[in-house]
Amino acid sequence: MSIENPTIAPATPTAAVQQDFIRQIVREDLAAGKHHAVHTRFPPEPNGYLHIGHAKAICLSFGIAAQFGGWCNLRLDDTNPGKEDPEFVEGIKDDVRWLGFEWHSLRHASDYFEVFYRSALKLIEDGVAYVDDLSAEEMREYRGTLTTGGRHSPYRERSVEENLDLFRRMRAGEFADGAKTLRAKIDMSAGNINMRDPAIYRIRKIAHQNTGDAWPIYPMYDYAHCLSDAMEGITHSLCTLEFEDHRPLYDWFVDKVDLPNHPELWQSVVAAGLEAKPAKPRQIEFSRLNLSYCITSKRKLAQLVSENFVDGWDDPRMNTLRGLRRRGFTPAGLRLLIERVGVSKQNSVIDYSILENCIREDLDVTAARRMAVLDPLKLVLTNLPEGHAETLTFANHPKDDSFGTREVPFARELWIEREDFAEVPPKGFHRLKPEGEVRLRGVGIIKCEQLIKNADGNVTELHCTLDPETRHGMPGADRKVKGTIHWVSAKDAVATEVRIYDRLFNVSAPDSEEDGKSWLEHVNPQAKRVVQAWLEPAAASAEPEQRYQFERLGYFVADRVDHRATAPVFNRTVTLRDVWAKPAGQ
Repeated sequence: MSIENPTIAPATPTAAVQQDFIRQIVREDLAAGKHHAVHTRFPPEPNGYLHIGHAKAICLSFGIAAQFGGWCNLRLDDTNPGKEDPEFVEGIKDDVRWLGFEWHSLRHASDYFEVFYRSALKLIEDGVAYVDDLSAEEMREYRGTLTTGGRHSPYRERSVEENLDLFRRMRAGEFADGAKTLRAKIDMSAGNINMRDPAIYRIRKIAHQNTGDAWPIYPMYDYAHCLSDAMEGITHSLCTLEFEDHRPLYDWFVDKVDLPNHPELWQSVVAAGLEAKPAKPRQIEFSRLNLSYCITSKRKLAQLVSENFVDGWDDPRMNTLRGLRRRGFTPAGLRLLIERVGVSKQNSVIDYSILENCIREDLDVTAARRMAVLDPLKLVLTNLPEGHAETLTFANHPKDDSFGTREVPFARELWIEREDFAEVPPKGFHRLKPEGEVRLRGVGIIKCEQLIKNADGNVTELHCTLDPETRHGMPGADRKVKGTIHWVSAKDAVATEVRIYDRLFNVSAPDSEEDGKSWLEHVNPQAKRVVQAWLEPAAASAEPEQRYQFERLGYFVADRVDHRATAPVFNRTVTLRDVWAKPAGQ
């Protein structure tokens, strides 16, 4: 792969009109009269939390429906009991709404279990489905390979009557798990392995979160998914490229069941509470969102959680939508990424810096400014009197007056960032140094007069003087110096826990294993650091999930779980510029 540099609720973002091959297909279908409205769906399996890869599918399905005046359903593909959990269902709903979308109807595949069953009976009656006694291992052996055809099961020619009897007994719970499987009778010599008599139903005597113990048999995904689309009146079924080889099977099931022309089946659809008329949906595939420095396998994400590499599914290092939200990423920033990546059929890897730049672009406009010091060094303005205190007025946003202003306390003793001072400055250093001058943000020009060191020779305090002529409104206020540094008042600052987050993996393709290492060996040990920082009072009093730019440091968010006004906790969302970019020439 190559690497390359929104049913509609009031909260749904208004996207610019986009052009891509899927939208062109939709336009052509509408123009040809195939459909009079556009109906889509987002159908996740509730066996885990959504990750950033799902964001593209959400934005595309909801976005296209909105653009063409249609609607989009949220459907939970709950055909695999035992791996699914109501907790994940609630998480999925929360994530879709957080991203800025609202569904037309909330559906579950389990709503249609009776329809699936009756449709399977029809397939048997039509002679295109049979009950097989082969074990799963034997079935794989009979299926053949990519280069050799499959073999017919010895049970393939059972009579319609025998198959109906056996399938009804499967439904009654008469057989053990795995003892029998209902399969479609298609073509065991097909070049597309998916068409070699695929399974329709398997026996699983396990309780379902919605239907309890009512069903000892459950439909397979390829069968349930396409019929769900047809029942809901979905016109365009959008999915990622790995389902391209499944499209012939998708169409086969839709055509063979033929819901619109079988009223007796449609009555069970009506009983399921559906309003739309049955449709013949069109499956269209697109490339998934692949980001460097990321893993989107649900199994591997679950392993990171279970083996305590992270602190849960919403850990800000995770690329789950819950984790990105807690990190401070914005829905608008994620939607901007999806818009810029676009829609194609070519798999590629998008550099993680593009995502970070989209978040920066949104936060630059939407985040108020505050001052904070993460690695404090004491600075004393010796020509100010003991106990000096005043209040300065700062703009909350340098580019948007509508953000208003705030009051910031200023005193004789301040905290500055330790990296803003160098006793032996490197070439080109324009911050504070012995006998050097810098501008103190919003105050005036100061000069470093004396260093205070501890017994180990480390600088613990700077004694400086403030040039009163350079303060706001004074004659020397415009005097130029090369550096400007920020600060917080030592006696007014609020001690705050700040969690410095970075990319979870330290290589761009952590699961490639080309270097002979396990993907877990690429977990970045510096992806989380916790420091005690000092914040101006106006930052510490933030509400959970309130985002700020800490001037000169980056964008930060008040943690949505742990932050309290009495015990502030902030997470770094992203730095002000890309710190992972390689220097020129490397």
